[in-house]
Amino acid sequence: MTNLAQHWRQGQDKEVVPSTLHPMLDTNPVPQVPESAPSDCTPPAQTPSNEELWEIVDHHLIRYGGSFAPRLIERARGSYLYDRQGRKILDFTSGQMCATLGHNHPDVVQAIHKACEGVLHLFSGMLSPSVIELADTLCKLLPPTLQKAIFLNTGSEANEAALRLAKLHTGGFEVVGLSASWHGMTAGASASTFVAARKGYGPTIPGNFALPTPNCYRCPVRHCQDQCDMTCLAVGFELIDSQSVGSYAALMVEPILSAGGIIEPPEGYFQRLQDYCRERGMLLILDEAQTAFGRLGSFFAFEQLGIVPDILTLSKTLGGGLPLAATVTSADIEADCYDKGFLYYTSHVSDPMPAEVGLAVLRVLTTQNLTERAATMGAYLKAGLLKLKDRYEVIGDVRGRGLLLGVELVKDRESRTPNPDLGATITRRCMELGLSMNITALPNMGSVWRIAPPLTVTQEELDEGLAILDQAMSDCLTAGQRP
Repeated sequence: MTNLAQHWRQGQDKEVVPSTLHPMLDTNPVPQVPESAPSDCTPPAQTPSNEELWEIVDHHLIRYGGSFAPRLIERARGSYLYDRQGRKILDFTSGQMCATLGHNHPDVVQAIHKACEGVLHLFSGMLSPSVIELADTLCKLLPPTLQKAIFLNTGSEANEAALRLAKLHTGGFEVVGLSASWHGMTAGASASTFVAARKGYGPTIPGNFALPTPNCYRCPVRHCQDQCDMTCLAVGFELIDSQSVGSYAALMVEPILSAGGIIEPPEGYFQRLQDYCRERGMLLILDEAQTAFGRLGSFFAFEQLGIVPDILTLSKTLGGGLPLAATVTSADIEADCYDKGFLYYTSHVSDPMPAEVGLAVLRVLTTQNLTERAATMGAYLKAGLLKLKDRYEVIGDVRGRGLLLGVELVKDRESRTPNPDLGATITRRCMELGLSMNITALPNMGSVWRIAPPLTVTQEELDEGLAILDQAMSDCLTAGQRP
């Protein structure tokens, strides 16, 4: 038995105490049924069984990303989910990479209550104090060239707004992205999403180009291995320049390509990328959906990259699990677009309730030093994953920064052939043992676990997750060796 497994099993007898939540103010109490209720009262509806609920799923829900996870989740607190049977599941993805403070954080819950007692939604042209305060609080964290913000709901919307600003400001329409990018599902954002979901939906918006992703583990131009010299960037722009009609608007990129397999471009890549943009009169849009607000060990990833983008988009990590996104740009770009009639009217732009939550998230991040915690816990987790790599030949690579890490599975380290079947099997076994993991399995791009626990995760919880992963890999590899 490994030390990790021993540590994990020793901790199984510990009671999990959920975070204390702010009490709800019930302004509409449910009337109490008298003890001597009339005999013709309808009896309370029985709670449907799991089987009945899954039957409803089969009949009525559209499957929007493959099959649904096999557990029905009824409650979530901190780093844990609880299914309808009360079984505890350690969440190593922070929901959909959004619940960076952990599930149902008390300050987030309190912010929701505050909004419920005040105002939830307004006409889109109206503002609430919470939206103004959020803009002020957020922009105080940003450099002078990023001081104008619009608050939306999702990363797709934030990127859509960024693209509209860039096209209106530059007068161009051509957009460049990376071949393993994911920027969203709306029209403009999906046109710049190259990692998946492109086939079968008809033509995308014209003028979108893909640069080869600088994947040091799998060089896209078969030029180098394990150490990128950025030939892919130079060759990529030569090809794009040959296809462009000379109407560039923007280049949109993630600091770490998460859906593409936790790809971290090499040092100096973003400075050179920005130089290419400036030479062509393009704006640089940095999509920090998963990297902003502490996950990499700094408030924003661009602080580590040595650049300041022309437009910054924020989403997942701003809302603490609720739909809140922002697009931020310079006063000059905003003024020019305003003069040109910029329009981005949505039903929930500047909504007060998510703004209250965003304020709570920023307060917790700053007062509890969660960026430093992410760096410390991320280093501890990465060290544990590297120990598993030493033990299991099928782990080809461990990469990433802070609490956004990737583990790539291969059939053998020499050929680096992706191993999606084994990855799916181990992922299922992890869930059986009480660990929620996410794996990307992309053609010619590998099978990679995306590991992104909440920034509030404890060392004991990381030990538990590592031990479960160790056991799941051992179980599946042992079973695979049986005749």
